[in-house]
Amino acid sequence: MIDVVVIGGGAAGLMCAIVAGQRGRSVMVIERAERIGNKILISGGGRCNFTNLYAGPENYLSSNPDFCKSALARYTPDDFVALVERHGIPYHEKKLGQLFCDHSSRDIVEMLRRECTDAKVEIKTGVAVKAVRRENSDGNFTVETSRGAFMTKRLVIATGGLSLPKLGATDFAYSIARQFGLNLIPVRAGLVPFTFGGEALDFCRALSGISAACSAQVGEEKNRSTKFTEQFLFTHRGLSGPAMLQVSSYWQAPAPLRLNLFPEGKARDWLEENRSSGMRLDTLLSKRFPERFATAWSTPLAPLRPVRDYRSEELDNIAQRLENWTLHPAGTEGYATAEVTVGGIDTRDLHSKTMEARAVPGLHFIGEAVDVTGWLGGYNFQWAWASGHACGQVV
Repeated sequence: MIDVVVIGGGAAGLMCAIVAGQRGRSVMVIERAERIGNKILISGGGRCNFTNLYAGPENYLSSNPDFCKSALARYTPDDFVALVERHGIPYHEKKLGQLFCDHSSRDIVEMLRRECTDAKVEIKTGVAVKAVRRENSDGNFTVETSRGAFMTKRLVIATGGLSLPKLGATDFAYSIARQFGLNLIPVRAGLVPFTFGGEALDFCRALSGISAACSAQVGEEKNRSTKFTEQFLFTHRGLSGPAMLQVSSYWQAPAPLRLNLFPEGKARDWLEENRSSGMRLDTLLSKRFPERFATAWSTPLAPLRPVRDYRSEELDNIAQRLENWTLHPAGTEGYATAEVTVGGIDTRDLHSKTMEARAVPGLHFIGEAVDVTGWLGGYNFQWAWASGHACGQVV
């Protein structure tokens, strides 16, 4: 009999196993891949954006927004940074509180592996789980795998969501949740590039590789949806870049995207300030934006004239378009390139302090499988550490 079996050797699962092992519990981690931490290894361009200094409940999407507060409050970014520093891993802040390894994501995986070894956690890789059942006689769980069956008092599901199937992502966590009667919030790809069709796609392809700054949100200003001020990038399929990835988690078809190309000021004031320059509109815009973008964006306004030749109401309309450039995506690139899965196991069916299923004592769900999705920039790793830590304290 094993005290705790954790299915999933990613960030959340390893953190849970470490904390439980440190409490003297016998712990086994079962990982289907041939190595642990595959998603950690590729994150942050290979340098792992392992947390964000400013991570708080407001940086997460959930149908139950209060659920994440307890775990995030009890295991903070400072707590994980202290662990990183204890292992002597050099790191730096890139921007906006995003912390990255100086050298490689492997540093974080090896840190977790050493912590597991010190906590006497047994890790089994290359093991497929065939079935899970709960024994009626004692409430324990039997986990049938490709290497035999294991019985445990506590079962933790930490297998993530559907994002990045090339790394082995499956719907295993959702299947187990359904098996035991838990509700699921509909899932979709998050932190993912947008795709377009028709003329909009032609527009994007012609500008592939060009980026600019914007403030992006879903829908109209009156909706008060979350705004992200970052760069956006044209691709051969549509739009990507930090601003697009961030807002994609909030987007569902057929909602429009609204881009403000003057996030730090007023377009109308800028046009007025440059009215006496004698420059044509596209030439003036190229002083602020990449030239190819300025030309393409201005083309629908042809025939173009010097800015001083536009009437006041015409400049009003141009400014409005600059601050409210509305686009209609055909969709997203889906789970193949998504960094996270939005939705998942309904947190109303879980205890926020323990991640335990309310109706199934001893069964816990943590990490990305749960309906808690962070912003781009280290927030999802912080949820993995925090939810894993909360679970590890009680299993």
